[in-house]
Amino acid sequence: ADSPRVWIGKAASYSADLEGIIRTGLGEFPELDVKGRSVLLKPNMVEYIHENPINTATEMVVGAAQAFLALGAREVVVAEGPGHRRDLDEIISVIGLRAALRERRIRFVDLNHDDWTSVPNAGSRTGLKEFCLPDTLLAADLVVSMPKLKTHHWAGVTLSMKNFFGVIPGAVYGWPKNILHWRGIHNSILDIVETVKPHFAIVDGIVGMEGNGPIQGTAVNAGVIVMG
Repeated sequence: ADSPRVWIGKAASYSADLEGIIRTGLGEFPELDVKGRSVLLKPNMVEYIHENPINTATEMVVGAAQAFLALGAREVVVAEGPGHRRDLDEIISVIGLRAALRERRIRFVDLNHDDWTSVPNAGSRTGLKEFCLPDTLLAADLVVSMPKLKTHHWAGVTLSMKNFFGVIPGAVYGWPKNILHWRGIHNSILDIVETVKPHFAIVDGIVGMEGNGPIQGTAVNAGVIVMG
């Protein structure tokens, strides 16, 4: 198989033209057919600590949503289901994401409490026979991971694959989705991704975080948007 291609865009800050940068990056992947399709953006919204850059920036999510819509997507939905915090509404409100999406009439779905369907586990590492996956996720034509660039005390780093812990509904698996930890973090990451089969990733590396992630750490100005 051909090696996967990766595109790296430069952005010095979140006031840059993120929609334009992301559109440029998407243009490097003509095989990603966007026109007329529904796109689900899955950011990382684990917790809110003012001084720690632990969430995908609102500006990144909005920029990506606008880029996909400008390229002809029928619909963009933003969806997340963190394992650490049950009250996701508070997080998206305080970081300004709720207001930004509402202004643009973009729907937000809390995957922890979405209706779900049981699907066979396409992997073989956890021993789990199936995953309960949110219907909003299953209905999307294109699933796009939008993680924050940061270190993680168990996984090493948390990027496009670890981000999919947030599609496993807490209303079914509990908080912090302990069954996945019991079956092994690495095993769970691989089985979930093999089952969901996401189509693309847009990594928020403008300001990353280094330290005892995914919640504690120090801001690192990396100035990149990594796509592939």
